[in-house]
Amino acid sequence: MTGMGTAAGGGDGPRPMTSVKAAGYQSKPGTGSRGFDPMGGGGMGPAPPLEEKEDSSPKAKAAEMEKRVNRLIEASAEAAASGDVVMALERAKEAGKSERALVRHRDSNGQSEDTNIDLTFSVFFTLANAYALNGMHTEALATYDIIYKNKEYESPGRVKVNAGNVHFGRGDYSEALKQFKMALDQIKPANKHLRLRVERNLGATLIKLGRFQEAIERLESVVEQFDEGSTPDYSVAFNLVVCYYALGDRNLMRRGFQKLIALPMPAADEPEDEDADEDEDGDAAAPRDELAEYLQARQAEAAKLVTTAARLIAPVVDHRSWEAGYEWVVDQLRHDHPQIASEVLVVKALAHLKHRQFDRAIEQLKAFERKEKHHKARAATNLAFLYLLEGDVEQATRYASLAVKHDRYNAKALVNMGNCLCESSELERAKELFLEAIGVEADCVEAIFDLGLVNKQLGVYGEAVQAFEKLHTLVPSSPEVLFQLGNLHDALGNRERAVKYFNYLVARVKSDPGVLARLGHLFSSSDDEAEAFRYHQDSYALYPVNLDVISFLGIWYVKAELYEKAVSYFQRAAEVEPKEAKWQLMVASCYRRMREFDDALALYERIHEAFPDNIECLNYLVAICRDLGRSCEVYDDRLVKLEREQAARGGAESGGYGDDGDDDDAGFAPGGASPPRFGSAGAGGGGFVPAYDDSPVPSAASSPAAAVAVRSGRTGHGASAAAGVGPARDPTEPAQDMHFAAPSHQASAGGKVRSTSLAADEEEDDFAGADLDSMLTE
Repeated sequence: MTGMGTAAGGGDGPRPMTSVKAAGYQSKPGTGSRGFDPMGGGGMGPAPPLEEKEDSSPKAKAAEMEKRVNRLIEASAEAAASGDVVMALERAKEAGKSERALVRHRDSNGQSEDTNIDLTFSVFFTLANAYALNGMHTEALATYDIIYKNKEYESPGRVKVNAGNVHFGRGDYSEALKQFKMALDQIKPANKHLRLRVERNLGATLIKLGRFQEAIERLESVVEQFDEGSTPDYSVAFNLVVCYYALGDRNLMRRGFQKLIALPMPAADEPEDEDADEDEDGDAAAPRDELAEYLQARQAEAAKLVTTAARLIAPVVDHRSWEAGYEWVVDQLRHDHPQIASEVLVVKALAHLKHRQFDRAIEQLKAFERKEKHHKARAATNLAFLYLLEGDVEQATRYASLAVKHDRYNAKALVNMGNCLCESSELERAKELFLEAIGVEADCVEAIFDLGLVNKQLGVYGEAVQAFEKLHTLVPSSPEVLFQLGNLHDALGNRERAVKYFNYLVARVKSDPGVLARLGHLFSSSDDEAEAFRYHQDSYALYPVNLDVISFLGIWYVKAELYEKAVSYFQRAAEVEPKEAKWQLMVASCYRRMREFDDALALYERIHEAFPDNIECLNYLVAICRDLGRSCEVYDDRLVKLEREQAARGGAESGGYGDDGDDDDAGFAPGGASPPRFGSAGAGGGGFVPAYDDSPVPSAASSPAAAVAVRSGRTGHGASAAAGVGPARDPTEPAQDMHFAAPSHQASAGGKVRSTSLAADEEEDDFAGADLDSMLTE
């Protein structure tokens, strides 16, 4: 059929498709046929936007100034939220200045009616908060008072709440209680959430005041409202348990703890460990989920409060025994809080240690080998600690390795592993682990202390000093740290700094005779005899059996020619060491110098009876008998016989006072080099060379004592005092037991003296011609 039009598509073939574009349209500008453009501006592009006419009117300027004030307020709030309280205060002060400038500008331009009361309130409120954050309580309270007195400002209740918080922070709990009560009266009942928070503050304040019954009433009313749909607050329920504990009511403790664990735990997404390695690169670029972080923080805080409450009441909640109390707490937690139940079991194991039930503690800790990785690490750390205390290095090393394997970022586990290596004399590897532990936990006092000890053992005293000085900043009152610093500075020849730290130690531990004796030695080395005598005398008053101190005082009185007083000290030394003849010989010499020859002769005869082979005593017996005109043939024959026997043995020396053939009592020539004193190394006694006497004692992870002592300071770790000091102790323990051990070998003073005539030289006795300092028992 023909004549049907274009749609029919007549002809022999199909009709080609027609264009859908409008006539004259081109996709690219400037191409194809040019449209109507009589001015020739087709290629110039769009016209620029019109410039706004600057408004310099007073009202516009006031608006700009108000924007600046708001920006400063927001900057102060952001700085406070990030923890930069100094910057927060600066920005708040700038906001105050800008706001006052804004008010003056409006007053001068007749715009007083435009004054923004809310902006002024915000400025004062921000400034007061910044003052409080910086600890400037007086300024903060004065600013809050300005806000409260201005009746144009709204929310007086909130102002009173903040003022109460400031009083609470400064310890003025009575005034804080007053402010919170006023706030509660001024907050409307409709603001239920704020009223509950004020009630919580009231309860905390009453606890601080010791008014537990009133606090219980307040807190119970808040907890009851949790059941009515209010947001649960774990801190309120925890404080209620504390009040019940303070009253000692076991039934109330049980009820309060059950209410605490019945509160819903804040929901937070658990991290997926399985996909952590696979998606590591993707997670690095993932945006920060602040909501998840907030929920996890709330969950961690709630778990901490439940754990603390469990540890608080477990030992006392059951009247039968403390173990039954722990079992009840674990049973309550096992269903809804299994992780916290495991934490309490670890605490129970450590409680067995406090009750000296070591086998039970080990048994319970070994049960965690089948638990979660986190609990495995904690249990292994404490098992390593126990085995180290028992001296089982092999088992300690095994469990320390397990603890490090399960949790490489556990500073306590690294410290214990380092202690095991110290027991095996692998000091370099131990040092690396202590450094790694410090890298994980910069304020780990156990790691820093043990690092100092290892450096001292390795002979790098400078690095040891650095470690102990860092520790001194963390725990400035630790006697062990002060001793180590004084000890090391003495070894390095820094006598003034050594005296400084030992003086700090004496101020901290006034009844330690060893430290007083050490200070006396330092002053004696500096030729300050008056101070040396004073400190030795103080040491003797506290510990009158230290032969080092007794010999110093005796020789000091001999040098001062106060022989009567010297006799009393040498007699005390003879009582302490009755098998040593030299002390009695020194007493006899004092009698001779006092010209009490009969007493001297009688004492020499008693000494000869007790020590018949002592050549020194026979020498003086022959001399004094001749001078007194008495027969001395018997003593002279014995002396000749002993000298012949000595010559026959190869000319061995007599050994000074009271030689009994023991090399430990070998004498040294008068005026020669002094032997070591107070643990100093080498003859000459030039300085105290520190020595790593005892192996470091490990730290018990998560023990209550560790929590108290560190931050405070700490806890069971390698605490080795230098040579001459008693057994190593935990740095948290008092230093009253830190004594210098009595020397096991007493060096004799004076060489062999042969006097044939007392009248010819009265001074030729035990002290004749000798450097008295060299005669001190070292």
